[in-house]
Amino acid sequence: MRWIERLAAIDELEDAALDASLVDEYERSAGGALLRPIRFSTPTFKSYSSCELESCGKNSFPAFSVTASACALDCDHCQAKILEPMIPATNPEMLDRKVRELIAAQDLRGFLLSGGSNRRNEIRYERYYPVVERLKRDFPDLKIAIHSALLDETRARRMEAAGVDTVMMDVIGAARTIREVYHLNRPVEDFEATLAALCATNMQVVPHIVIGLHYGQIVGEARALDIVSRHPVHSLVLVVVMPFYAKPGTFQTPDAAAVGRIFLAARRRIPDREVLLGCARPPGMHRRITDAYAVMAGLDGIAFPADGTVAVAEAIGRPAVQEHACCSMKTGRTITVHRRAALAG
Repeated sequence: MRWIERLAAIDELEDAALDASLVDEYERSAGGALLRPIRFSTPTFKSYSSCELESCGKNSFPAFSVTASACALDCDHCQAKILEPMIPATNPEMLDRKVRELIAAQDLRGFLLSGGSNRRNEIRYERYYPVVERLKRDFPDLKIAIHSALLDETRARRMEAAGVDTVMMDVIGAARTIREVYHLNRPVEDFEATLAALCATNMQVVPHIVIGLHYGQIVGEARALDIVSRHPVHSLVLVVVMPFYAKPGTFQTPDAAAVGRIFLAARRRIPDREVLLGCARPPGMHRRITDAYAVMAGLDGIAFPADGTVAVAEAIGRPAVQEHACCSMKTGRTITVHRRAALAG
């Protein structure tokens, strides 16, 4: 039975306008991808519920913002709203206290350190590094991820020396997107230079590409993939722009099939490293279709999978596990996702 026929039996995709030619291309390209388990990540950056996966502990992997909800760039696609669910940690003492409280009271295994950028798309974490060093000394198994923004080699080395495990950054492939959407006067080359500086360290480097970042249009994604493919990154995270966060009337929702084709291009360009679908993407049926495409394209993980995503993995024969952590890193705790038939029995 063809994949498109198997998907027709999934209740959550009953009204989905799937691109049959794209699904067929996924099936033809599948190969060894069907043997690779797909990881469903459910960190505590935001509330999440699903009929297919178990709930996550309240603070097993939280995100902290060193600027609370403030960001000097105020990019058109986000307007700092992504920072709002994060736990404020506007000084080092606050971060240290909150992390230790969560370790003592709950099953905290790691956290994400983030924040709003300055006008040059930089986040000054330097005063937080002594706290990171103490936390890593006192809790060696604690996993710490960080959003780097743009930086140079010296700052990348300082980040590494503090004990950061995983570092993330956005890679943008179009100069006009940087200028118009980010309100930033820096060239594409600065993003590649930052990626190179991070890859010269021993940290796990996980670049992100925002699909549809140019007001919902596909503009610089191919060049961004070119940049990532040139460097020894640990993995790549793809996310999809969300008009919900944007200024009203400025963004369109990217076409789901166009997004799905980028998934396939990324899988082909970076065949030997993990390609993951991150937290941010449009909700509703668009999300269900996007997540189905990610499973079929052979992506290695999905954060906050939509209902029906586990069923898609089952339908095409991909094994699945669940992680209560950021999709960019593993905490060592995995939960096997059982087939629906087993659960029903």
